[in-house]
Amino acid sequence: MIEKVFRDPIHHDIKVEHPIILELINAKEFQRLRRIKQLGTTSLTFHTAEHSRFGHSLGVYEITRRICNYFKRNYDVAEFGEDGWDDSERLITLCAALLHDVGHGPYSHTFESIFKTNHEQLTVDIITSSDTEINKILRQVSDDFPEKVASVIAKTYPNKQVVQLISSQIDADRMDYLLRDAYFTGTEYGTFDLTRILRVIRPHKSGIVFKVSGMHAVEDYIVSRYQMYMQIYFHPVSRGMEMVLDRLLQRAQDLYQDNKHYFVKASPLLVPFLSHEFNLEDYLALDDGVLTTAFHLWSQSDDAILNDLSKRFLNRVPFKSATFSKKTFILLPELQELVEKVGFDERYYTAINSSFDLPYDFYKPEKLQNKTQIELIYPDGQLIELASASELVRAIAGESKGDQRFYFPNEMLASNSLDNYTLFEDSINLFSNSIKNGEIIKKDV
Repeated sequence: MIEKVFRDPIHHDIKVEHPIILELINAKEFQRLRRIKQLGTTSLTFHTAEHSRFGHSLGVYEITRRICNYFKRNYDVAEFGEDGWDDSERLITLCAALLHDVGHGPYSHTFESIFKTNHEQLTVDIITSSDTEINKILRQVSDDFPEKVASVIAKTYPNKQVVQLISSQIDADRMDYLLRDAYFTGTEYGTFDLTRILRVIRPHKSGIVFKVSGMHAVEDYIVSRYQMYMQIYFHPVSRGMEMVLDRLLQRAQDLYQDNKHYFVKASPLLVPFLSHEFNLEDYLALDDGVLTTAFHLWSQSDDAILNDLSKRFLNRVPFKSATFSKKTFILLPELQELVEKVGFDERYYTAINSSFDLPYDFYKPEKLQNKTQIELIYPDGQLIELASASELVRAIAGESKGDQRFYFPNEMLASNSLDNYTLFEDSINLFSNSIKNGEIIKKDV
């Protein structure tokens, strides 16, 4: 085929050189990703973060394509044996890279928690179901090719090099989303030297390793990832909108059993999920527009809570938040009670959200599950784990970073916005006095 090029702000040219890849991109299940934002509620905090999972998936494919080319030129299996790259694995690697996120839905992580879906399993289902266009395209290669691609996503494929290119602590997925999310949120600290990393990465019989001479580029990547999580992905306002969405979907779920007719009329595409009887076809009918349309209709509902939460989400009215510690955790029931006294149902107007991430996880024998370590390789072939070689990485590795927050209606800190404020003055004052500068405080007696 004649090479197809997609222009991209991160990678400039994304080159499609195989007809199967182009057919997969044009498949309806993959095109659906154009209608799903990459960052969900984060786009309500960083206004330019309107990019989609479609663009990200193309970016992961492109990084993986470049790595395959580099491995073929420099580490061919014919010369390096088990430490080399077998280019017969190229197509399965590129297909897995392209399709790794095809199972994501709208506002994926919040949606999953309410309706008990799993985007990784759904990705596998989309690839292996005989009813999907993606499956039919993959079966042009061989009857068992869809299952092979799915096994890369499930991390059971026998070639560790292929699996780690798609899923590890420094993989094509993470490299693309860090650069792409930094670009579209208008931030600088999420950037790192991708060109250098793609010059020091190499295959190994244990998976993927990096030349020790490129350690500083890998350090830069780890620090960039840490900063993006602390400043972007864990942003308290984005999480405040996520909590509104969570409570909104939960309210719809709770109302469904007693008012099925309303939801069949107002949001028919969500009924299979409200009833917990959905199939793959139902799931593939979802995108951001489906949920947004439902929220608009719910904002006219006779149910005051469903109505109000829909309007809060559509009009970007996030819940406020305050951090809490082990010492102040005991105050949460009291604060929830004050929210209830003011007139809000605490089940739908308060939430606890914990956001923690390991910037880098090194091997710990006592843990049942460990992430794949980042290994550096010396010219003589000796391997050393990244945190053992880098003081910088060691300083931020091994401990979760993040915070715990209590979310509540912003009216609890803006008393003049409440009707009949004098009736609730004492409760609001008590609530406000327990929260100072965004932190729940406990006054010792």
